[in-house]
Amino acid sequence: MFVCLSPNPAIDKRLRLARLVPGCVNRATEVHPAPGGKAAHVAMVLRTLGDDPQWIGFAGGASGQDLLSGLRKMGIRASAVAIEQPTRVNLEIIDDSASVTEILEPGAAPSEIEIASFLVACEELFAQFKRRAIVIASGSLPPGVPEDFYANLITRAHSHGCRFFLDTNGEPLRRALEAGPDFVKLNREEAEWLTASVIADPHSAVAAIRRLLASGAKSAAISLGERGLFWCPGNAQPVYFAPPVAVQVRSSVGSGDSAVAAFAHATAAGLPTEETLRLAAACGAANCLADSPGALRAADVHRLQKEIRVEALP
Repeated sequence: MFVCLSPNPAIDKRLRLARLVPGCVNRATEVHPAPGGKAAHVAMVLRTLGDDPQWIGFAGGASGQDLLSGLRKMGIRASAVAIEQPTRVNLEIIDDSASVTEILEPGAAPSEIEIASFLVACEELFAQFKRRAIVIASGSLPPGVPEDFYANLITRAHSHGCRFFLDTNGEPLRRALEAGPDFVKLNREEAEWLTASVIADPHSAVAAIRRLLASGAKSAAISLGERGLFWCPGNAQPVYFAPPVAVQVRSSVGSGDSAVAAFAHATAAGLPTEETLRLAAACGAANCLADSPGALRAADVHRLQKEIRVEALP
């Protein structure tokens, strides 16, 4: 069972145009609104992989209703903690050169009562599914949510025997590591900030992952985008590396979320180490070919898995 937690969801609106010219009128040739926020992308990929995820997040206003409706139309079970403020709408602008410009709204600030309601609703799910659940929390925190929010959720999940996967950044990530998440995924910028180091090659990526494990994570992955994906299954185990495969990139937005979904799926399925990383890298690459974040095709995943090699690093 997968529970996807989304404290800062959105409607993602992808616009395509010939060329973005700042300061001028720009006319889009295509518009694709879709449920957004990192946890929505994770749930979408899990669904493509054949799983039945449960999504839960804050939702408010007409955009919040659109978000829930969109998830349910995809076959994703979705429940919401209602908030007074409307769910944010993010823009992703892609031109014919494949240049991507993102405009992200700050997110709706929930009240203290709404935050408390979210924690209670999550713990009810943890208690319901107990040791069968992998909880996947993704994304930044909206304004007003305390920085120990994810750490609090990790403690609650572990008290019910659930495993907890996390993809976030900044101080909420630092605080969460103290609670011992079962898996964390970072990109280069997030990992460099947290470890106060420069990640310029495989050696420095391995060192950064070792620091994450020493800080409390039980397993950790770092994505370097076009330079590949690194993952360590746990302390005293090797770090594994999957070099990138060549794809015609439409947009890389959501590729990290796709990889997180694959790690969770593989963990639940008990896949071997190399197969786990191969699936994660394939999902990340397949997302680059999709019409919108998280909307990858299973056929692309299966094809790319055959092209990806995995190696253990010293």
